[in-house]
Amino acid sequence: MTLTPFSRLIQSMTLQGDQFEVSLPADWLQGRTAYGGLSAALCLEATNRRFTGLPPLRSAQFAFIGPATGTLRVTATTLRAGKSTVFVGADLVGEDGLATRATFCFGAARTVDHDHVDLPAPDAPAPDAAIPEFFGWPDQPNFMCHFDGKLAGGARPHTPGADPRMLVWLRHRDPDAGNGTVSLLAMADALPPAAFILFRENKPISTMTWAIDCLTPDGQSASHSTSGWWLVHCAAETARAGYSAQRTTIWTPDGQPVLIARQNVAIFGKRA
Repeated sequence: MTLTPFSRLIQSMTLQGDQFEVSLPADWLQGRTAYGGLSAALCLEATNRRFTGLPPLRSAQFAFIGPATGTLRVTATTLRAGKSTVFVGADLVGEDGLATRATFCFGAARTVDHDHVDLPAPDAPAPDAAIPEFFGWPDQPNFMCHFDGKLAGGARPHTPGADPRMLVWLRHRDPDAGNGTVSLLAMADALPPAAFILFRENKPISTMTWAIDCLTPDGQSASHSTSGWWLVHCAAETARAGYSAQRTTIWTPDGQPVLIARQNVAIFGKRA
């Protein structure tokens, strides 16, 4: 399978009228649809191009409504622009209709008299240590070929009896993927659901919703990893009735928290 580097895919986005268009390569598929992290990144890239001079991204919510296939089109619209914050909505549409609806909150930094952070990074071996490779199992989704991973703690998928959590060093394989938040979003969803640790075999899944918060004061979270590696902790809090709620936290190599996320994942089986 020919791989399309993330940087080349982003560069191929073109403005057609009031929409940005990009053709979805097969190597970025997750099953029959675009990988969710890529859909989120495309929505943010289109927003950044459509509205220059935005403050830093502070938070975003994504609803993955339908499959994203074929030629993808993204339309971004200002929902509200205040003195320090801007809300933008972005819709990604594929050949089967609306696929992803995103809401972004951009906000300028404010001077305040407090600075509190309580998200310490867990102990982990360095990414260049002799620790197991994470990706590479049979029948993994196509998009995973674009990422390197090292298992730094927790368990692999299909380890029944283990706690449903994983600690993984992640990075883009594309050396030109960049250090911006668009690149970080494209990587932040690359791990399989932590609930997969509980299962003996793969099950069809689909992310329903994904909410992120950017944590660095200047909003430029991805600028703090010169090596490209990020430490990602993903844990399932529930897995019941065909849905799993999970949380994800991402740190720089020197232990600075840059992003937290919550995700609701549908796990398909027999209907109740």
